[in-house]
Amino acid sequence: MTTETPDSPPTVRAVPSERTFHGDNVTDDYSWLADKDNPDTIAYLTAENAWTERATAHLAELRDRVFQEIKSRTQETDLSVPSRKGNFWYYTRTVEGKQYGIQCRVPVAPGETDPPTGDARPDEQILLDGNALAEGKDFFALGTFDVSPDGNWLAYATDFDGGERFTLRVKNLVTGEILADEVPDTFYGTAWSADDSALFYTTVDDAWRPHRVWRHTVGRPATEDVIVFEEPDERFWVGVELTRSEKFIVIDTNSKITSEVRVIPAETPTAEPIVVTPREQGVEYSIEHHGHRFLILHNKDAEDFALAYTSADNPGAWVELIPHQPGTRLESVDAFARHLVISQRRDGLTGLRVLGDGSTDSYDMEFPEPLFSVALAGNPEYDTGSVRINYTSLITPDSIYDVDLVTRQMTLRKRKPVLGGYDPADYEQFREWATAADGTQVPISIVARKGTGKNAPAVLYGYGSYEHSVDPYFSIARLSLLDRGVVFAIAHIRGGGEMGRRWYEEGKLLAKKNTFTDFVACAQALVTKGWTTADRLVARGGSAGGLLMGAIANIAPEAFAGIVAQVPFVDPLTSILDPSLPLTVTEWEEWGNPIESAEVYAYMKSYSPYENVEKLPYPKILAVTSINDTRVLYHEPAKWIARLRAVAPDGTYLLKTELGAGHAGPSGRYDSWKEEAFVAAWTLDVLGLARS
Repeated sequence: MTTETPDSPPTVRAVPSERTFHGDNVTDDYSWLADKDNPDTIAYLTAENAWTERATAHLAELRDRVFQEIKSRTQETDLSVPSRKGNFWYYTRTVEGKQYGIQCRVPVAPGETDPPTGDARPDEQILLDGNALAEGKDFFALGTFDVSPDGNWLAYATDFDGGERFTLRVKNLVTGEILADEVPDTFYGTAWSADDSALFYTTVDDAWRPHRVWRHTVGRPATEDVIVFEEPDERFWVGVELTRSEKFIVIDTNSKITSEVRVIPAETPTAEPIVVTPREQGVEYSIEHHGHRFLILHNKDAEDFALAYTSADNPGAWVELIPHQPGTRLESVDAFARHLVISQRRDGLTGLRVLGDGSTDSYDMEFPEPLFSVALAGNPEYDTGSVRINYTSLITPDSIYDVDLVTRQMTLRKRKPVLGGYDPADYEQFREWATAADGTQVPISIVARKGTGKNAPAVLYGYGSYEHSVDPYFSIARLSLLDRGVVFAIAHIRGGGEMGRRWYEEGKLLAKKNTFTDFVACAQALVTKGWTTADRLVARGGSAGGLLMGAIANIAPEAFAGIVAQVPFVDPLTSILDPSLPLTVTEWEEWGNPIESAEVYAYMKSYSPYENVEKLPYPKILAVTSINDTRVLYHEPAKWIARLRAVAPDGTYLLKTELGAGHAGPSGRYDSWKEEAFVAAWTLDVLGLARS
């Protein structure tokens, strides 16, 4: 049982359990916390929440102030830039006081080429109101929102506990009727047939791996649904989508390092899937339909990927279109009737390359700032001469542009409003470089309010896994830190994809420790270059970035005043040793298989945060998790905090568990702002700015 007093954190009983692999015997005192059906587990998490609330009670006013700052800077009643698909403009509205967005559309008026602006029109049709769906629920998320090609049907899927198991439903957009044929326990992703008669979707196995694609006949019960494809190899995830041309249903099958794609003509939804190219271990590829061909983005003999094509009628040999260019990572290709747009990155920055019908009309889009992020934004129409992009930087709010692909003219449709007189000129962004232990130069992106000065309080954010890049981005919530004199930095460490595929390869498997030492090198660089001091630096990361937080706490506790670990993957070896857990088998190609390999086992054990807790002078630690998280299970941070308290009792450790949410935390926007305000207030307190 757990106990608590007004003046001390809760205690948790130790129940030793044994683990033996490769001759290594390990005792885990807190493995019992993995049973969330055990009343003692819930009692412990509840007691930790009570203690965290008590220990941060002095920050209540600051939390409220930061929340109000976020709220006051946000235009609560707002409208996204409408996107055209067929005969309608689609957009999302938010309403002051409402947690969730409202999905809407209006007909395209005769001769109307530009998206409508301003208030909602009288002919607006509400497709889904998230607030109505979420009424009476503690959590709400949409997994699918997919309008059929003719605009008459909507497939949508809802989750009410954060477990990412969705119930799929179909709505008749002509009559407003919700059909009776709902499908439980679906995953992300759907695809419509050309005649709207069939809807394809995916489901997961017991290990939460999407492994089946089903075909549902609209208007029929789910019990009649047909399995179209099933992937038996536990390393592979399956997804389904409709090409932008609406000609093919695509079934993607991917492990961490290998791909295989099947297609079904959208006009013949009952046809057997056709393999575009059989899987080859270590070869990743994806396809886009473009006229008579399938475009193939691949890494066969091309570390940073190349672009080829094959016949759409009879897929076979590949014909090279864009050869491999080391140092230019091709990330995706989007096909339109007369153009291709390539999303790429070079020198740590994202970019967009346009290819037209001719041989001389290829160009890279140009942007004015030295640090920025740019990506395509939606673009459901295939036959179009313009594309929509999202542009942002550390100081420029998210900006939606329409780009004419022939004239190259960029038209700003909307810049995210920041109320209260925000001026980008009041802030500065910088690029610094840290020297890693092996001499590698690691980029750091930095933003600060002008006049902040040297040796300021600072936050260093990092992730560094799965080739996921943390590119420069704008945040309204971050202004509450910057305006109090805090420097914010992003460490673009190995394991991410910021500097290309090799950057990722050098931060995974038996090179994973580069991720952690790169981050420490970035922290040290901020100090040596005069940005901050170790006693005024807070580190922050989540999920696999939470593993990073736990690792740097063990290897360089003196480098940080505080650490924020959100949904942290801090007990990786225990999880990766259990094939029955969600994600484990698919993760072996990311982390290694410690069941089969003694070398991998020893390597993972050497950096696992939970297994390497020692009696060290740890910085202050805040761990935030969610009980319904299926990606990083709640008991990892719960066990970690318990062991920290037992082994290094002089430290200050807090655990905050959302008891009705999943991996992404609270679902409503106001609840999310409150969560961010909680973390910001704790961070400011650690940095000595709680009175600011």
